[in-house]
Amino acid sequence: MPLQMNREVFITCAVTGSGGSQDRSPHVPRSPAQIAESAIAAAKAGAAVVHCHVRDPETGKPARDPALYREVTERIRDSDTDVVLNLTAGMGGDLMFDGTEKMSQMAASSDMAGAAERVAHVVECRPEICTLDCGTMNFNEADYVMVNTPGMLRDMAKRMAASGVRIEIEAFDTGHLWLAKELAREGIIPAPTLVQLCMGVPWGAPDDLNTFMAMVNNVPADWHWSAFSIGRNQMAYVAAAVLAGGNVRVGLEDNLWLDKGVLATNAQLVERAVGIITAMGARVITPAEVRARLKLEKRAPLPK
Repeated sequence: MPLQMNREVFITCAVTGSGGSQDRSPHVPRSPAQIAESAIAAAKAGAAVVHCHVRDPETGKPARDPALYREVTERIRDSDTDVVLNLTAGMGGDLMFDGTEKMSQMAASSDMAGAAERVAHVVECRPEICTLDCGTMNFNEADYVMVNTPGMLRDMAKRMAASGVRIEIEAFDTGHLWLAKELAREGIIPAPTLVQLCMGVPWGAPDDLNTFMAMVNNVPADWHWSAFSIGRNQMAYVAAAVLAGGNVRVGLEDNLWLDKGVLATNAQLVERAVGIITAMGARVITPAEVRARLKLEKRAPLPK
């Protein structure tokens, strides 16, 4: 398809993620207070959307305690910072095994939860957006499988939609887009449809440009999309996504570095993305403009 550059771009900042990066940079936020503070700084730097996971405040390890999500949500909303809140719903599907012979039972280190538990924090906190990982996939960070069966995705998506939360599809490969299009066709993922193209995550879609354009060409014309790559290609994909007609995501979930040997903050990564976008002749749009585009409802502070 011919390229049509996006000249009205929104930036998502993925603030902390669930990877094992907590000990690799002092800037990776751990506690709800730190996550909220970093999200607010990213918003002030130009991010219209902040995508948040939570971590154990003491160890920094990924967590999915609804109380931690509620604290992050309260702190961001109580700050009166105008930003669209996007909470992950990707936790609770980590399947691990003890070696390669004991395949009839999962390892104790697995984290497998039912649909209601996986979206409990979404139902309680009612962010404007939450994510839905539209496929099962091997992950290289550890020897485990991210499990998202079609039945589980249908159940989770229905609960998200019933809560009035816009679903952001996360697609790590072309097959994930195929399934997402079916869920949208069935009406389980309501329009307007938003998808994040996740490039370079082993063992999903590699982040070469041929594969990227295959992903882009599989996005329906009436969908809204964004894209990112991890590590050193994060900023290159800011330019690639804008040029191909999409929006962008940066942040410490996907990349810890500002320059070679220089650890970044979330705000610095957003500032760098803003510079690239404006240098290309595009404009970074505001949270209010994102809400209008995606038909989002701005949420009031949670009741105490």
